[in-house]
Amino acid sequence: MVNIEKILLPDVGDFDDIEVIEVIISVGDEIEKDDSIITLESDKATMEIPSPVTGKVKSVSVKVGDRISEGTVIAEIESTETGASEQVPAENKKPAAVTEQPPLEKEPPSAVEAIKSAPQQAPVPVSNAVANKQSVAHASPSIRKFARELGVDISLVSGSGTKGRVLKEDVQNYVKSSLENAGSTSTAPGIQLSQAPQVDFSKFGDIETKALSRIKKISGAHLHRSWVTVPHVTQFDESDITELESFRKSLAKEAEKKGVRLTPLVFIMKAVVAALQQFPDFNASLDASGDNLILKKYFHIGVAVDTPNGLMVPVIRDVDKKGIYELSAELAETAGRARVGKLSPKDLQGGCFSISSLGGIGGTQFTPIVNAPEVAILGVARSKMQPVYQADGTFKPALMLPLALSYDHRVIDGAQGAHFTNYLSQVLSDMRRVLL
Repeated sequence: MVNIEKILLPDVGDFDDIEVIEVIISVGDEIEKDDSIITLESDKATMEIPSPVTGKVKSVSVKVGDRISEGTVIAEIESTETGASEQVPAENKKPAAVTEQPPLEKEPPSAVEAIKSAPQQAPVPVSNAVANKQSVAHASPSIRKFARELGVDISLVSGSGTKGRVLKEDVQNYVKSSLENAGSTSTAPGIQLSQAPQVDFSKFGDIETKALSRIKKISGAHLHRSWVTVPHVTQFDESDITELESFRKSLAKEAEKKGVRLTPLVFIMKAVVAALQQFPDFNASLDASGDNLILKKYFHIGVAVDTPNGLMVPVIRDVDKKGIYELSAELAETAGRARVGKLSPKDLQGGCFSISSLGGIGGTQFTPIVNAPEVAILGVARSKMQPVYQADGTFKPALMLPLALSYDHRVIDGAQGAHFTNYLSQVLSDMRRVLL
C-alpha cells in the first residue's frame, strides 16, 4: 500500500523558530527510515532531523534560511511501509543527533591533522566530486559535523560506504585531494568554505553601514588569498640603529639642499637589498607548478603606503642602483601619487620583496602578510631607546628597531629566516657592510 506521509518537525526540546541551514533531500530521492533530511541550527546547538519512514520524496516544503517550529511540514514522502500511515507523534520523536556547538574560541580540527589520520587509499578526485554535486550526500550527523568543521561542502564528497554513504575517510581524502590540486591548478575548487552567518546587528543597538573602498575590496581579496595559500612563518628580531640614526641626522642639511627629506625607510631599503643579495632565495617566486623557484636578478622593492582609501604597495625599481637621495625623492613622489590616487598599474607591479613600515604611527611588533607571489615581507615597527647589556657588565642606551620577517615556508625554512634577519640587523647596525 502506498501512502503519502507529511513529515512534520518533531519536538526538538526548548527550541523554537529554528533556522534551516541545510536541506539534505531533494524531490525524487529514495530515502531510508532514519536518514537525515534537514539540518537545523539554533544559537546553542546544531541538529539533524531524520525521516520517520522509508520511501520516495514527493515534495520539499522548506529551504535554507527558513525558520521553522514544531509541527511545520518539512516534506511529503511516498511511503511503502506497512502501517506507516500515521507519523510518530511529535512529542515522542526526537532528532537523530543534537550536538552542542563548540565555543567560538575553540579551534576546529585542522585539515593537516585530518589528513595525517587518513588511511592510505587513493584520494577522491575533485572533478568526480564536482560532477556529483547535484546528488544528495548520505552521511551520518557526526560525519556532517566533521565536514563542516573542516569547511568542506559534503555534497562535493563521493562516498565509499554502503550505497554511497560518506565516511570520515572520504572527507579526509577529499581535503587531501583538494590541497594537492590547489598547488597544481587554478581551476580546482579546493575546500568549500561555508558562508558566514548573517547577523542583524541592529537588534543590539544603532548601526551605520559603510561601504569598503575599492582599494580595500581588491587588496582584501588578495590578502585573504595569500593568507590561505601561503604557509606563513614570522621571524622577529631587533637591530641597534643608534649609529644609523646619528648618520641620518648628520645628512639632514645636505638633504635639505637637494630638496629631499631622508627617512629611515630609505636606509632600510638599501639594507634589505644587501640581505637579498646575500640570500637570493628571498628574492624569488615559485612558478605555477610549485616545483621550481624563479630567482630574480633585479631588486624592485614594494613599499606599503597608507592612503585615505586604504593600503597600497607601489614598487620602487632598481633600488640597488640608486643612492639614498635619489631613492628619497622617488619614494616621496610615489607616495604622494598613491595618496591622491594617481598610481598607474605599472607602479604596482614587478615587486620582489615588500616592506611595511609602521614606525611613523607606532606599535611594538606586528605580523605582516606575504605579498604573493613574493616569498617574504619585512615589517618594521617604531624604534625605541632602551638599555642594552654590554660585555663588560654595564648597560648602554641604544635605539632598537623591531623587525618582523614573514616568509613562505614552502621556500624558506626557519634557519634561513633567522640568518636573513641576523644579517639584516648587522647591516642596519653598521651601514658600511653595504659596501662589502
